[in-house]
Amino acid sequence: QVQLAESGGGSVQAGESLRLSCAASGYTYSSYCMGWFRQAPGKKREGVAAIYTGGGGTYYADSVKGRFTISVDYANNTLYLQMNGLTPEDTAMYFCAAHHPPCLMATEGDSSKYKYWGQGTQVTVSS
Repeated sequence: QVQLAESGGGSVQAGESLRLSCAASGYTYSSYCMGWFRQAPGKKREGVAAIYTGGGGTYYADSVKGRFTISVDYANNTLYLQMNGLTPEDTAMYFCAAHHPPCLMATEGDSSKYKYWGQGTQVTVSS
């Protein structure tokens, strides 16, 4: 059974950075689609970024392109989301998720594709 555990959230000022981590267990990273999602109160869950661990293809939502970077540390079975230039609009609960291939990057922002989910970590950005 795949288990995902996020960490690294917190409260920051606008313009600052955070790095979220997602520790995975129960499988290896050789061939999974991994993604980060976020959900703010009263809003639907939004795909932020995704990566194919077997080939390195990535997906980014337009709202985070150029500011967020998704990456994988294969040695430590950890998925990361580096978030720079944070704004109050980035305030949300952030979740990592995974599903089996195929990974179609154009649609990896669709949460219904993902089978495995973490519990989330809160990110709050104040102005």
